Amino acid sequence: MIVTLTPNPSLDRTIELAGPLERGEVQRAVAAHSEPGGKGVNICRALAASGISSLAILPGDATDPVLLALTSHGIPHLGLPIGAPLRSNVAITEPDGTTTKLNEPGPVLSLAQQNALVDLVLERAVGASWLVLAGSVPPGVPDDFYARIIRDVRERLGAAAPLVAVDSSGGPLAAAARARPDLLKPNAEELAELSGLFDGATLEANPELVVDAARVLIAGGVGAVLATLGAQGAVLVTAEGSWLATTPPMIAVSTVGAGDSALAGYLLHSTAGASAPDCLRQAAAHGAAAASLPGSTVPALRQTNPSDVTVTPLASTTHPKEDDQ
Repeated sequence: MIVTLTPNPSLDRTIELAGPLERGEVQRAVAAHSEPGGKGVNICRALAASGISSLAILPGDATDPVLLALTSHGIPHLGLPIGAPLRSNVAITEPDGTTTKLNEPGPVLSLAQQNALVDLVLERAVGASWLVLAGSVPPGVPDDFYARIIRDVRERLGAAAPLVAVDSSGGPLAAAARARPDLLKPNAEELAELSGLFDGATLEANPELVVDAARVLIAGGVGAVLATLGAQGAVLVTAEGSWLATTPPMIAVSTVGAGDSALAGYLLHSTAGASAPDCLRQAAAHGAAAASLPGSTVPALRQTNPSDVTVTPLASTTHPKEDDQ
């Protein structure tokens, strides 16, 4: 069982344009898609599509469109009633895959609601293999929310605590990193901010430098770093080694949810006991498959092509021999 927490879920609407986005102009869409969204929700959708047992925990009333959509899709979930509507997000995709996102802030969660959400997580984390803390936090929720959950889960469950993965950004991601999760999944920009090394564009273009940046986090107690680099692939860094995964060139249909699908692919193989390079291979395959699908559609395992993924060992620029194996 993989449990995800999405404290700021959304109804994700993706609008596809026939040409480039033109600011200030009227343009007609060629297609539109709506899906229940938020990083943890997307991960559970991808896992469910592949027959993997999962549970999405999120705030939201049973009659909210997001939870109704989860029910209609058959996605196991547990909602905390909050008496307020969840947010809607809009993504505009252009033919070359360029995506513009407009994200609402989400409803304010009171301290009592935050505590209730944490209690749900602690209750359902028992027996789980992974706990995934994913996405932004809504208004009223402090940056250390994920860090608090990591500490509470480990203190409450001890040796029986699940492995913890975090996929967020900004303050919540930085605070969670200091709580030493088992896996962080930043993109290049987020990794640059966390490590204080280079900038996002430099990291995305130089996988070897990604290793250097990720090792700053590993030295701080993070178990592993899965850095997604868009069309450049993905890099996995652990205490034992570092690897780069690349896929054949493709024209992305929509990049919405591709990173979430990549993390789902990693978790899918991790729970099956696969090696670190094979987990990375499936992560890259899932991410590429998601980018080839419209809107925020997530792929099932059968729709991915891990055999097309090339995985190669990487050495950091500061420790050139540490990954020779």
